[in-house]
Amino acid sequence: MSDSGTLGKWMVILAWVCGFGLLVLVFGDLLERQINPNTSPQSTTQGSRTQVTLKQNRAGHYVTSGYINGQAVVFLVDTGATDVAVPAHLADKLGLVAGRTGLASTANGTVRVAETRIDNVRIGDIEVNDVRANLNPGMRDDHILLGMSVLRQLEFTQRGDSLILRTL
Repeated sequence: MSDSGTLGKWMVILAWVCGFGLLVLVFGDLLERQINPNTSPQSTTQGSRTQVTLKQNRAGHYVTSGYINGQAVVFLVDTGATDVAVPAHLADKLGLVAGRTGLASTANGTVRVAETRIDNVRIGDIEVNDVRANLNPGMRDDHILLGMSVLRQLEFTQRGDSLILRTL
């Protein structure tokens, strides 16, 4: 086989690899937006009140990007969680210190968690300070449950497929 034939085959293979990589990039982003349609939550301000509107994902959950102590995180809004629940493996990254341990009842059963405090939680322009939380070693992914220790400090309303968070 000639050098030009071999070169042609490698060019075709390279084109397929590049095309496949581009598809993975495009569809990976599309899938991420289906899981978290609120990657950049927008805020509006009316007087002294700030509001963020979240869209439901395809599974009917409210997932949003935000920050804990200035570090980017992904929250799953959970009105059934008493406190913010943080996967224990994220504690160092988020600057959280484990305190007293105790048992917590979760959807997956009873688990031993460590109490902690979060200096600052931010979603869009909404900020909540000095938040009660727990570090849960049973949580394996990186999603953080945004529980009532934050939500009780906000007004929240569901309308259709939107959840409106508003400062008090």
